[in-house]
Amino acid sequence: MSSHRATLAAILMERDGGVHLLDSTKKYPMVMPDGTEIKTVVLLNQVIDHPKIEIGDFTYFGHLEVLGDYASYLAPFLFPLSPERLVIGKFGQIAHGVRFITSSANHNMSGFSTYPFNNFSMHEKTTAEDIQVMFDIPGRKGDTVIGNDVWIGMEAIIMPGVTIGDGAIIGARSVVAKDVAAYTVVAGNPAQPVKRRFDEDTINSLLEISWWDWPVEKIEANIDAIVGGEIEILKRANEGNPR
Repeated sequence: MSSHRATLAAILMERDGGVHLLDSTKKYPMVMPDGTEIKTVVLLNQVIDHPKIEIGDFTYFGHLEVLGDYASYLAPFLFPLSPERLVIGKFGQIAHGVRFITSSANHNMSGFSTYPFNNFSMHEKTTAEDIQVMFDIPGRKGDTVIGNDVWIGMEAIIMPGVTIGDGAIIGARSVVAKDVAAYTVVAGNPAQPVKRRFDEDTINSLLEISWWDWPVEKIEANIDAIVGGEIEILKRANEGNPR
């Protein structure tokens, strides 16, 4: 067993004494041995309250500075009246500078000009319904959906309406304009598949197991198998301990 995994095991052995590796209620989940909270790493569903953003437990954003408004930074064109949503699963890992460009950023391309004249003609009688109509343009993309256990590398850009499957990895500074299959590594501009992380049987098993939906105690009990890639142990855990 590696020293890293031994450390995890040692922490878990103290669980009955009140020590838990996983706590979905922490705003700052990374805490140094001396108790110092790393405030540039945040659990996103603890710092974002936005009607069009849904984020699963334990998904974190590691930015190189503390932000005042994480929602506006990550999804700058997603507004309370936008018709689309940004949905991010559990245990996501989002690196510095990542941005989600959602459908409300799009301009109408059906006419001769793409200039957003309506944006600059609002007045005191403009209603919420009038504003929502502005977003209803031909070819508008839908929700942006990010799966569970997805790693999005530094300064990657996720374009409108993209779906990224569970366990995928997005390379740094990639521009993702198309859907990404589960457990696939993509990179580049536009992002292209580099490889699948595992063989098809293993991927299917991981999707069936969906360890990210297990209770926290069950994840902690099997964390060595999760980080160590021991699929047979996870299969047995999945069969023996219902969610």
